[in-house]
Amino acid sequence: MLDRGTDSVGAHSVPSWVPHGAKLYLAHTEQGSSIRALARQNGCHASTVMRRIRHFETRRDDPMVDEALRRLGCRVAPRKEAGSLNQETAMTTQTQEQPGNVAEVTEAQLTHEAGRILRRLAEAGAVLAVAAQMEKAVVVRGDGGGDPTRTAVVDRAVAEAMALKGWIACDAPGRLAKYHITKAGRAALGGLLAKAENRASGFADAQAPFSMEGADSGEAAPRRIRYGTSESPLIALARRRDRDGSRFIPEDLVRAGERLREDFELSQMGPRVTQDWSRFLTAPGGGGNAGGHSRGFEAARRRVEGALHDLGPGLGDIALRCCCHLEGLEKAEKRMGWSARSGKIVLRIALQRLKRHYEGLGEAGGMIW
Repeated sequence: MLDRGTDSVGAHSVPSWVPHGAKLYLAHTEQGSSIRALARQNGCHASTVMRRIRHFETRRDDPMVDEALRRLGCRVAPRKEAGSLNQETAMTTQTQEQPGNVAEVTEAQLTHEAGRILRRLAEAGAVLAVAAQMEKAVVVRGDGGGDPTRTAVVDRAVAEAMALKGWIACDAPGRLAKYHITKAGRAALGGLLAKAENRASGFADAQAPFSMEGADSGEAAPRRIRYGTSESPLIALARRRDRDGSRFIPEDLVRAGERLREDFELSQMGPRVTQDWSRFLTAPGGGGNAGGHSRGFEAARRRVEGALHDLGPGLGDIALRCCCHLEGLEKAEKRMGWSARSGKIVLRIALQRLKRHYEGLGEAGGMIW
């Protein structure tokens, strides 16, 4: 059995999140370690090590996996044969290694960003698109009709790390590669959400980035996360149609709700602050919309405050619960004391008001990511 605590390529060569099989592959291909030597080092049979190495060799058909292994390989120094590292090799390693590449992604950064992106990719019809030589990858969602909706943007280095860990896989390699979430990615997302729920319930010291505060000012502790990972309530409601066949919530209203959720999620990236969002529904003056397209969490928080104040009580409550806290309509209706099936009507009105709010902001009202 492989000893996963053994770092075959050195403790400081590659990040801790790199899969053990990838470390074996790099040790063999970049450092020249033999299969038998790696087997002895890890206390397993040579065939086991060979299987792991072949697994990652075959995965290099995936463009982002190939790029991730290439960049990580630049960090792995060849084993010294003559007492010192060849100067030419050392210079090559330094020049090929660039700030912001996959070798610089930390465990904390990967955990935070992967949770955000995997949650988007778990939505129906969502794929991650990345083009050659582009520094960013984009998550888009579509249902086969009309233009797809952009829902998130992530650094290419983080996307490469997710591909290397097997959380995403390429649907169509090419100049514009498309990736979908894998079974392993869904399992990883479930683990991240479970940790966030435990922390929100007081079972951990730190607060997870995905925890959501309660919408009611009277709640003393954060609510536990109770939504599914496949899609948000807004996306599910958008599939419903009226009697004439038209969508109950058109795509432009969905984008308005996603814009609010985008700012809300961005505001959670800052230091943990107990935030009572409901007070902005009635507070005079509102929170304003300072910050424009700034990605700072404080600016995002102010934009959320401004949107909630513009909506006011009732409309702001339902938008906050369904778009930000991802609370289902039935639960929202029950918590707010509304009659059954009234929530979807109020939510549609709230989204119409929210759309008008963002249109009033001009370019700053568009999607950030």
